[in-house]
Amino acid sequence: MTKITKYFEEAAGKSLFSIEIIPPMKGQHLGELMSHIEPLMEFKPPFIEVTYHREEYVDKVVDGVSKRIPIRKRPGTLGICASIMQRFQIEAVPHVICGGFTKEETEDFLIDLHYLGIENALLLRGDQEKGEAHFVPKPGGHAYANELVEQVAAMNQGILLHEETESLPTNFCIGVAGYPEKHIDAVSFDQDLRYLKQKVDAGADYIVTQMFFDNAKYFAFVQQCREMGIHVPIIPGLKPLATERQLDILPEIFHLEIPAEFVSEARKCANNAAIKQLGIEWAVQQGKELIQAGVPALHFYTMSKSDSVRAIAEKLF
Repeated sequence: MTKITKYFEEAAGKSLFSIEIIPPMKGQHLGELMSHIEPLMEFKPPFIEVTYHREEYVDKVVDGVSKRIPIRKRPGTLGICASIMQRFQIEAVPHVICGGFTKEETEDFLIDLHYLGIENALLLRGDQEKGEAHFVPKPGGHAYANELVEQVAAMNQGILLHEETESLPTNFCIGVAGYPEKHIDAVSFDQDLRYLKQKVDAGADYIVTQMFFDNAKYFAFVQQCREMGIHVPIIPGLKPLATERQLDILPEIFHLEIPAEFVSEARKCANNAAIKQLGIEWAVQQGKELIQAGVPALHFYTMSKSDSVRAIAEKLF
């Protein structure tokens, strides 16, 4: 298997194409997801990220006893990664999150990845549990992504949580998230950059950004990272706008700004089909500028749908 950073080195300045997909809900079949990945293979993505999602619960009294009942699951990240690697012969990059895991459970998951030959992982704190005002780690789990990076970096040195456990070193290439418009929980942009520097100093090999719609924010973010002493590759994350509702929900959920010019043009669209086409055109222009600037890759948040991303990739790759 090949480390993600190796692909950037071999590309020699050429911008690569990559995507992120979401596992299907429990009960759905993997075939539909694969059918959305297949049309994007002609653009030769060296890797595909696969998200990991916490279960969602409701509290329910059963036979007089209060129980937590899981109501929403997206299982299968590990299996999907193995399927992608076998079917398409490319790297799969699972998300590994702090939320919902103890350190021991995280270690077991990483050992399973290692057994399968998966040597790349994107390490994230993850979202707080639904209904919580703030992120609360599972007892015995990590509270911050830099702690997770430290654990994986230690495993790369053959160091597990308990010295009695026999182990050979792993060989993970570690990706982390960066936020051109600041993480919601950071009190300032400078604090957010310092947290990012902690992750890189702990062993992160590259950064993938949160989605953005204004390239100026990405370029400013990269410059500030470099001034902070962060010199690993920084991959821009893009998402094509697809519906009018996303004009409101994306800024609310991801705490980002959509340029006023883009919003104004989208509001003039007669329907979502027109908005979708506008989103494709906007992303193409973003991509052209980013490629010209020599970014390592364009990373697309597909939401497991391929049509808009395919239309964009046909113009760029």
